[in-house]
Parts: sequence; C-alpha cells; structure tokens
Amino acid sequence: MATVDDAADLRWFFANLAEVKLTQEAAGGQMSIVELSGPAEDMPPLHVHHTDDEAWAILEGEVSFFVGSNDPVRVGAGGIAFGPKGVPHTYRNETAARVLAICTPGDFADFVIAASSPAERPELPPPPPGPPSDEEAGAIAELAGKHGIELLGPPGALPGDAPAQ
Repeated sequence: MATVDDAADLRWFFANLAEVKLTQEAAGGQMSIVELSGPAEDMPPLHVHHTDDEAWAILEGEVSFFVGSNDPVRVGAGGIAFGPKGVPHTYRNETAARVLAICTPGDFADFVIAASSPAERPELPPPPPGPPSDEEAGAIAELAGKHGIELLGPPGALPGDAPAQ
C-alpha cells in the first residue's frame, strides 16, 4: 500500500493553494490526488488532458464544470464531476471552493509540483500583479505539454471555443 507523508507540501499553484495528497510515483503509476483550494471566480485556461482522466470531488463550495460543452454543470459540496482524457474542459469556482482532483494515471500532480512554488503561508497566494507575459504564458504551455496537458484558450474560454480535437 502506498502512503504519503501527512505533512504534505503546500504549494501556490496559480490562484490556488494546492496540497499533493498522492503522487503518481507513490501510487505505482496508477493515479494522483491533489487538493485545490481556490477563490470565487477562479477559472483556469481551457485545456485538455491527453493522458489523464480527471474526477473532481467537491469538499467545500460550488463549482461549475464545462466538459466538452459550453453548458455548465454546477456541483456543490459532496458532489462529483468527471472529465475524460481528450475532452476540452475548464471550471469556474462559483464560491471559494476546496476540491480533490483525482487523476488517472496521474501526471497532473507532477505538473502541479512543477508549475507551483512552496506556499509561504497556508493560505491562498497573493494575486499576481497582472496577466502573464507572452514569455511566461509560453513557458507555462510548454511545461503543461510535458505533462500531457494542452492549453486551448485563456481563462474564460469554453470548450465550444476550442479547435476540434
């Protein structure tokens, strides 16, 4: 049985406080689990996972998921949503939210670690001074690609806006 240290590393992952609960390596290449705490209105770029299926368990708050469609599915605490690999998706926190992202086979956790920094405090990171520069956005897209994630559009873009997969 794989276990992870209870004193998991807290990370600042874009607008979220992230805690990697289980890495792909610790799970024998089968899955990863990341807990994400994010502010209301947080919405990552439209993207597609080419290698990971992703399920989200809402621990607190309410989140709208856009999976392959511009029609949102709103999920509250205790609910589950699913995004199969190869399907463009994004989400929007309708309230401050705490979510478990469960991915198989689990490369997402390694992306979170690579794209984040250690949290200076156990709270949400300070807001960035502005949008990322073209160079920063390119570096993020390249890093995501190394983890099987393709960025398809900026925050606010929906699956119906994506090029055909």
